[in-house]
Amino acid sequence: MAESTNRNLTLTSIDVTEEQVQNHTPTVVFDSPLLRLRAAERAMLRAPAYPLGELASALPYEYPAATLNDRKRKWADSSHIRPLGPLPSAEREEIQLSSIIRSQSREEHPGTTTAIQTTDDGSRADVAHVGDVEGGPSTQSPSAVPTEADSTAQPPAVSPAERALQKRKGLMHFSAICWAVFVVGWCDGTTGPMLPRLQAHYHIGFAVVSLVFVTSACGFFLGAMANVYLTDKFGFGKVLLIGAVLQAIAFIAISPAGPFPLLCCAFVLSGFGLSLLHAHANGFVAALNSPTKMGIMHGVYGSGALVAPLVSTQFAKSDTHWSFHYIITVGLYLSVIACSWLVFRGKRQEVILEESGEKGTDDEATNTNKYKQILSLKEVHFIAAFALIYVGVEVTMGGWSVTYILEERHGSSSSGYIASGFFGGLMLGRVSLMWLNKMLGNRLALFLYAVVAIGLEITVWLIPSLLENAIAVALVGLVMGPMYPILMLHSTTILPRWLLTGCVGYIASIGQAGSAMLPFLTGLLASKFGIASLQPFIVSMISTLIVIWAVIPRARYVPA
Repeated sequence: MAESTNRNLTLTSIDVTEEQVQNHTPTVVFDSPLLRLRAAERAMLRAPAYPLGELASALPYEYPAATLNDRKRKWADSSHIRPLGPLPSAEREEIQLSSIIRSQSREEHPGTTTAIQTTDDGSRADVAHVGDVEGGPSTQSPSAVPTEADSTAQPPAVSPAERALQKRKGLMHFSAICWAVFVVGWCDGTTGPMLPRLQAHYHIGFAVVSLVFVTSACGFFLGAMANVYLTDKFGFGKVLLIGAVLQAIAFIAISPAGPFPLLCCAFVLSGFGLSLLHAHANGFVAALNSPTKMGIMHGVYGSGALVAPLVSTQFAKSDTHWSFHYIITVGLYLSVIACSWLVFRGKRQEVILEESGEKGTDDEATNTNKYKQILSLKEVHFIAAFALIYVGVEVTMGGWSVTYILEERHGSSSSGYIASGFFGGLMLGRVSLMWLNKMLGNRLALFLYAVVAIGLEITVWLIPSLLENAIAVALVGLVMGPMYPILMLHSTTILPRWLLTGCVGYIASIGQAGSAMLPFLTGLLASKFGIASLQPFIVSMISTLIVIWAVIPRARYVPA
């Protein structure tokens, strides 16, 4: 061992015989208080399992109280220290300081220097000079050195029975969310087949019938602004109930087929409630951090949007009882109210996640500055812009495609089933293309889906074939399906964890506002240029999605 100058003290040795190890009394010989602690840790790792207090009392020196308390806290998650390797031989050995000890020593002693020394077997080793202490070359394996991971507190053990109960509760929570999302999809899928019937019943054109989308947009914007406040005041479970109750009231008002202004007012209420439901469903599943569950949930949304046109098309054929379809919708929302109350009991999201053994996001933001923190994140606005256009394109395709086929391709009254084909493709894509997302990566996969969707829309635009258009619309739904789950999952990686629920709620609410804005713009264009303007408008919007996706950051920026 190289000798140091200027009062450097040299660590001599640790004597650990087999008999001493069995008696839990290793003899430690050193010349520095700094190295006493490190030697004690090494002795603890090399000795058989015994309590930390017994080891401290067995050592032949006075262990400082503050240091002992710190060591007890560090090893508190384990009542005994377990050996990480074979027991040492009875021969004497030199203590070697590991790199982690040297780094900590440098922080305590700014004058630390490190030199390279060659051992007897020809290997190289570091020699640390810590102020007045010199440590020899390290021969201890890295696995035997206490690391930060060793001192990390482990979660309390959960019995198999408790874990099974948590899984059952988690399944109930997820199932309740999926049922609410199914009904949300039902509402979005209803609009398309009903538009021609609304025009015929109220004797209005494209621009006026588009007011149902405008009033829904007003409700969505109000819901987006009120979502964070309502969540902080009432919690996840109660806000979910509020959204479902507002939806039920809205469709009760629509079902008698009253005056058109009453219909528009009801859609404001519907948009507000739908915004809350959609935002909290996405926020809850995003907190689970499960790509599979996110894909399943949005697939369930697609299934609701798939079934709704099959039913609403039958009602749309009737001249007098077409509005009875909304009575079914009222019944569905009453079931959502009952299910949400029985499962969530008005509890807050963090409590619900704890019941199912999930770790929710930490919300360190206060009520007064949460809006400011969310709105100050540029990533939130990029993602919200993407969601607004995507959801708008989705609802526009499902809504106006039926009118496009009727007007441009001279389809029959059964053309409403084309909307079912689109939403069926949407559901299938969200469930069946998860393997492709994983293989290509979410970012590249979304670019690919957008390009394919543009190509398919161009065929609908240019090829005057009813069969080809119907197939192409279904395939557009297939490739557009995975886009929204990818967006929601990506938001969990680039947004702060303590603001995640509020951010996802804001994004989802703005996205739902797009489901009203873009269909309204489509109606305005159709009133001026004809419904043939639908396809170029859709192509331009999907192209805009590509640009926005390229701007959204790949990873979270952490300021230095």
